[in-house]
Amino acid sequence: MIGTYECKVDAKGRLPLPAGLKKQLAEVLEEGFVLKRSVFRNCLELHPMNEWNNVMADVNKLNRFVKKNNDFIRQFTAGVKVVEIDSNGRLQIARDLVVFAGIKKDVVLSSSVNVVEIWDKESYEKVVDVTEVDFAQLAEEVMGGTKSDENGVS
Repeated sequence: MIGTYECKVDAKGRLPLPAGLKKQLAEVLEEGFVLKRSVFRNCLELHPMNEWNNVMADVNKLNRFVKKNNDFIRQFTAGVKVVEIDSNGRLQIARDLVVFAGIKKDVVLSSSVNVVEIWDKESYEKVVDVTEVDFAQLAEEVMGGTKSDENGVS
């Protein structure tokens, strides 16, 4: 998925998906989605069901008889909701997830490879407001190494 989109959520937590994003998701709309809290930031993640199944396949490899694994699984899946796009092209965001992400009215949908992040606009603007030097250093640290694995990430 590609793109960043701005839209508004209504008082009932309904979020209309922008046409450009809906078009990119057309092949997976019927399968549904999983909406969850982000691990690293106060935003939400919208996973197409097939992508969520891939994530859960990895999670299911964890030994549940190891306490930290069990604790991780509980935290990782806290607040997870299965959602569908309604006939009006809207996504219903549950109240607990609206509160978690601090969503007021203006929202930014930001594609992040195979997941769409859903942000309160003000929070998103603060997160992406970094200096060029900071991002240049981060880009070099993350992407500037040798291609040491099959994904090309070092």
